[in-house]
Amino acid sequence: MFQSISQCLNSSTSTLFHARQAHAHFLKFDLFSNTQLTTSLLTLYSHYLPFPQLNIILSSLPQPTIFSFSSIIHSFARSHYFHHVLGAFSHMGSRGLVPDSYLLPSAIKACAILKVVKPGRQVHGFAAVSGFGSDSILVSSLVHMYLKCNRIEDAQKLFDSMSERDVIGWSAMIAGYSRLGLVDRAKELFSEMRKKGVEPNLVSWNGMIAGFGNAGSYVEAVMLFREMISEGFLPDGSTVSCVLPGIGNLEDVLMGEQVHGYAIKQGLESDNYVLSALLDMYGRCGCASEMSLVFDEIDQTEVGSLNAFLTGLSRNGLVDTALEVFKKFKAREMELNVVTWTSIIASCAQNGKDMEALELFRDMQADGVEPNAVTIPSLIPACGNISALKHGKEIHCFSLRKGIFDDVYVGSALIDMYAKCGRIQSSRHCFDLMPSRNLVSWNAVMSGYAMHGKAKETIGMFHMMLQTDHKPDSTTFTCVLSACSQNGSTEEGWNYFNSMSTEYNVKPQMEHYACMVTLLSRVGKLEEAYSIVKEMPFEPDACVWGALLSSCRVHHNLSLGEIAAEKLFVLEPNNPGNYILLSNIYASKGMWDEENRIRDMMKNKGLRKNPGCSWIEIGRRVHTLLSGDKSHPQMKEILEKSDNLSIEIKKSGYLPMTKSVLQDVEEQDKEQILCGHSEKLAVILGLINTSPGQPLQVIKNLRICDDCHAVIKVISRLEDREIFVRDTNRFHHFKDGACSCGDFW
Repeated sequence: MFQSISQCLNSSTSTLFHARQAHAHFLKFDLFSNTQLTTSLLTLYSHYLPFPQLNIILSSLPQPTIFSFSSIIHSFARSHYFHHVLGAFSHMGSRGLVPDSYLLPSAIKACAILKVVKPGRQVHGFAAVSGFGSDSILVSSLVHMYLKCNRIEDAQKLFDSMSERDVIGWSAMIAGYSRLGLVDRAKELFSEMRKKGVEPNLVSWNGMIAGFGNAGSYVEAVMLFREMISEGFLPDGSTVSCVLPGIGNLEDVLMGEQVHGYAIKQGLESDNYVLSALLDMYGRCGCASEMSLVFDEIDQTEVGSLNAFLTGLSRNGLVDTALEVFKKFKAREMELNVVTWTSIIASCAQNGKDMEALELFRDMQADGVEPNAVTIPSLIPACGNISALKHGKEIHCFSLRKGIFDDVYVGSALIDMYAKCGRIQSSRHCFDLMPSRNLVSWNAVMSGYAMHGKAKETIGMFHMMLQTDHKPDSTTFTCVLSACSQNGSTEEGWNYFNSMSTEYNVKPQMEHYACMVTLLSRVGKLEEAYSIVKEMPFEPDACVWGALLSSCRVHHNLSLGEIAAEKLFVLEPNNPGNYILLSNIYASKGMWDEENRIRDMMKNKGLRKNPGCSWIEIGRRVHTLLSGDKSHPQMKEILEKSDNLSIEIKKSGYLPMTKSVLQDVEEQDKEQILCGHSEKLAVILGLINTSPGQPLQVIKNLRICDDCHAVIKVISRLEDREIFVRDTNRFHHFKDGACSCGDFW
């Protein structure tokens, strides 16, 4: 019987069923006194049962031995169940069993991998009082554990106590300081190691280079690489893959090409890590063709190289190419991982392919790939970009179910998404529920308030943030100045602009000057805005001149409009929006010859006006409507509803604002053109397809016109609807015949 039970427990085909069958025999024949059989039973159970259930079995043993615990601890460690390792280790102590020098390293390793310093200290203390404090292997393990937990002072203290310190220990300490960005201390230790007669090896050099790179000290990493070669050390694949990210971040393509040449000479070009690093480096340097050449020369594409290539294509705006490559390898049934899916989803979300990003997320789940805390923040912006509120809520629920809502970047992305979908209260609610916040979180909620024209709330959050440990950065002030701009608060805007450098040591950037130009221009202070442009400490970019030109169009200022337009024609010769703005200024003044001249310039350059486009989410579908386009399948119903509404709107005393049509056509034709504006069509489509009283959410790619703004105000009252419209400037919340912007936008 003993032999048959032993064979059953130790067979490679044994299952949980066999373990339970054997366990029943143990109970029936009281076999727990047999240490060998008990150990085999626990080892088999450890492959199948979570620790709480295994703990019950352990508790049932009349006299568990250290061997009983050793078997399951080593089994858990092999299976990377490090939480269970610590659980079993703790339970063993509660049973009065003393772990030996073979078990302690497993517990120390678990603490290091889990980065839990408190249990690590307890194991350290136990090792010391148990007489194992002088064991060189144990001490070395403890040093590595403290380094993994970023407790550099504890690691240094323990390292200094070691009687014999080999190159591995020195290298670990040097890498630890490097990883924390403590460049000078790492170099001191490197020099001290040599003075002690311990010569550095490849691990020492690689640890420093990798550490400096991870800490953002890219220049130091590249200088070390050069120093390493000058001292006669030959970099290996690990060295090359460690230094290339730093070169990419410095955008030093010449150095990158030299390292690439070295890799080829040393036969490292087939190393998967080197290939991925080369693809990443060329991508960061904006060398898409060189990156593609490296990828095309790979004999057998590995998923890491594919991920680096997709990320590089996205970084260079080649999202269509990235999608083609992704689909090609998916069709080949390559096992794509969560990084692959996240890369392509982020690529679509960052490059205007929001619907594609949402579809890819569904495909990812259908393929059985579990999204993580990086995937979700990459996807959520797609929902905000097209105001897909229902999709955003579903992703919010997904993050709650998976326990990743508490991730600060997931929470920050949700704050931004709800704000862009018009639900600023939900945005603030997400912010308030966050267990911890970083500067991104604060900036997200301030940006949301600013987008909705809520200057008071934006500034209130700014002062609330100042009460925390977070200091404002460039983005923070962009939010604050943008909020002042939305409300025309010129005095407050000047105060915050001037305080940036004097009180907060934040140097004003181009976007801050653009905010001030917009702020002054919107209240009609165009000459003052132009003075800022002329006095800027650097050459104004298209964003600054565009802000001035846009305001000149609103205030019909021809002289400054022509100056701004001429600058933009040089900076952005192929941007049709600039030509349209100037032609609109001419048209508003009845200067049709000049208006036609600008139109002819566009025609000669092959430029076309970007059509007005609006999106509305109905159910699970996002509808796209173009101004003047009649291709929507419900267009007949839309036009019928539009005609009926026009009658009701005119009865209320409203007359179409035909001055908004800057074309030399008859008044009747102007009215017809106004009826075809995309935001009106989107609102009417929403009225047709949703229940009475249900809020409507529309986004538009251009500034909402005066007539549409006035009409939607009336519709909100006639239909008793809340209507949210997001244009390029801000959010408009229409309710009961009024708009949240107070007719200032």
